[in-house]
Amino acid sequence: MNAAPEQALPLDGVRVIEFSHMVMGPTCGLILADLGAEVIKVEPPGKGDHTRYLTASGTGFFPAFSRNKKSVQFNLKSESDLAALRRLIGTADVVVENFRPGGLAARGLGYEALSAENPRLIYCSLKGFLSGPYEKRTALDEVVQMMSGLAYMTGPPGRPLRAGASVNDMMGGMFGAIAILAALRQRETTGRGQLVQSGLFENAAFLVSTHMLQQAITGVAPPSMAAGRRSWGVYDVFITSDGVSLFIGVVTDRQWEIFTEALGEAALRDPAWATNTLRAEGRDVLIPLVQSLVGKHSAAELEALCERGGLPFARINQPGDLYDDPHLQASGGLLPLTLPDGRATSVPALPIQFGEARPGLRSNPPAPGEHTGEILASLPPEEETAEAQGR
Repeated sequence: MNAAPEQALPLDGVRVIEFSHMVMGPTCGLILADLGAEVIKVEPPGKGDHTRYLTASGTGFFPAFSRNKKSVQFNLKSESDLAALRRLIGTADVVVENFRPGGLAARGLGYEALSAENPRLIYCSLKGFLSGPYEKRTALDEVVQMMSGLAYMTGPPGRPLRAGASVNDMMGGMFGAIAILAALRQRETTGRGQLVQSGLFENAAFLVSTHMLQQAITGVAPPSMAAGRRSWGVYDVFITSDGVSLFIGVVTDRQWEIFTEALGEAALRDPAWATNTLRAEGRDVLIPLVQSLVGKHSAAELEALCERGGLPFARINQPGDLYDDPHLQASGGLLPLTLPDGRATSVPALPIQFGEARPGLRSNPPAPGEHTGEILASLPPEEETAEAQGR
């Protein structure tokens, strides 16, 4: 499969001004950029966005979310820079920001001030909390995972554990992009932009909605996923004869028939395992039994067995293993990327497809302020900007 061909992308012609750092705002901007919008990232003078220089688990943040964007630098404490920035926003369709509540408004860059100058502007604020008692509080992905019960459901009993990726930041940015797309569509009818928001806490609540409803229906609080009673008899990680950890899921009675026929083990044909309900209730006995039987086979043998039978399976990989994943390599799921230090690597594409094409790479992550001169030179005179804002 190839990357998107040289043709107009869905958001071609949409200009986005991005005030962001870390993950949530950059994710929102990345989605819009990959879909064809001109995304202009505003960075402070000098070294630019501090996210560029994070280490440890934050090392990959900037290169992961900055492709297909332009970078400009403005000093928000300078009146002349603020005036130029407002002219730039006057040419924009969308502003995306994920700074502390009220931070941009204090500089005259909040929704009320900017929409008065550009009524068609869509302004997306990505926050810790949507409107309500918590809206002024500071949040992090980990904070809302703890508040929502997501960390409780992830870790073993008594040991809440955050998910292994910034799931709320990234999904919060995604929901912000969805809101922007809806607002762009609505603007076609109304002729006006609007303020849209996405919240980390509300995103985390959305993620645990099935657990909430499980409790509402059963009257019992769900145990953590690490200790909970599974709905399926075989839904576990097993160790193969060659020491590979392999997840196998057998979630229907028909899949059980396929699984037992393929293994050819008489012990699995016991009437005690005849239905999924019986298998789920007998997991304490069944799982060690299945381990003893699948443990006779190599990973390759079991993978072939599962693939032939249409059974869910997966090796337990580390993120770096995805660089060599044959499916991602063959399907356009990895985009070539040049890091700021000049090294070549790759990064996962957006997980969407248009026909046979995937949104691709148009430009590598920009240097701080790389496009400031180009963008300023392209701005119309102030009087023309004012006329355009009334369009």
